[in-house]
Amino acid sequence: MDAVRRTILDPLHLAALLTIGAVSLSLRAYAPEQRPAAAALLAAFAAGFLLLGLLPPRAQRWGHALLVALPALALALIALDPRPGAAPVLLVVWTAAAFADWPPRTAALAVAAADVGYYLILRFVGGFDAPLMPVLIFAGFQAFAALCMHYARSAERARDQLARVNADLLATRALLADSARDAERLRVARELHDVAGHTLTALRLNLRALAADPAFAAREEIAIAERLSGELLGDLRGIVQALRDDRGLDLETALRALAAPLPRPALRLEIGDDVRVTDPAVAEALLRLVQEALTNAARHADARTLDVRLHREGARLHLAIQDDGRLREGWREGNGIAGMRERLAALHGELRLGRGEGGGMRIVASLPA
Repeated sequence: MDAVRRTILDPLHLAALLTIGAVSLSLRAYAPEQRPAAAALLAAFAAGFLLLGLLPPRAQRWGHALLVALPALALALIALDPRPGAAPVLLVVWTAAAFADWPPRTAALAVAAADVGYYLILRFVGGFDAPLMPVLIFAGFQAFAALCMHYARSAERARDQLARVNADLLATRALLADSARDAERLRVARELHDVAGHTLTALRLNLRALAADPAFAAREEIAIAERLSGELLGDLRGIVQALRDDRGLDLETALRALAAPLPRPALRLEIGDDVRVTDPAVAEALLRLVQEALTNAARHADARTLDVRLHREGARLHLAIQDDGRLREGWREGNGIAGMRERLAALHGELRLGRGEGGGMRIVASLPA
């Protein structure tokens, strides 16, 4: 029910359904014996249009079938009573749907074929002497609907592309910030070791020399100062060692930043406690693998969630990615998958693809840690 409500309340679908409702008011102009058939055709058109918005991307064949059936229903409704009326508006609504789902050239040819059918109905069924005029009038409305849909889809694609670029920038910034923190931590560790450590060592040696002098040997303050300097030097060495410990790049933050701007799929991430990535090239390869999987899951599989599991086995890292969508039959590897393989090959890694238990795509990558 939520999907139906979202589809109906979508601005484009809502406008189309309101238009179909307005067309229903014109059914009173049909002859009484024609009204049941006209109402059935209009109801079938409305149901088909609504179903077209509910179909997931993986049901592409059904979507094409509906786009072919909708103009046939509209032309059948026109043929019941070819007199000028509101029924041809359905062809305008269908034109918007065709340009939303089909390539512009295919949609334009389909609209031209539907207009030819409209012309033939007016000429031979309605007996109009000049059927071209109403056809051209509605063709102008169709062109307006096609242009509006074209620019709407272009804006959506630009928005999605901007979201992907923004996600990429956020993830890259997270890695760069983590790398900068590591570099600063190493610099501080070196400064502490080279400056404070050497100074404390010199201080302790001088205190020992004073403690060995008979004139100061009995002074308790010298012994306390020498002991405190030793404790301070030990604490300093512990701090330097902690700063030098390489905890690796923060992949979790970067991966979550990568998925955050995308409306779907939701990222479910699991990273093993023993996973430590210090090489920026390896981190970038893992980041791009998950990024491509997110894009494919949203664009081709209509997935709602993407499970990502990164763990270590010996000297290699293993990345397993699984979405809950449905991989269409006859799919082929595209440029994105080829780019995955090339990245991993450059790092002496490998990639395996397959269908998961739920029907979605499963990606398993392995590369040196």
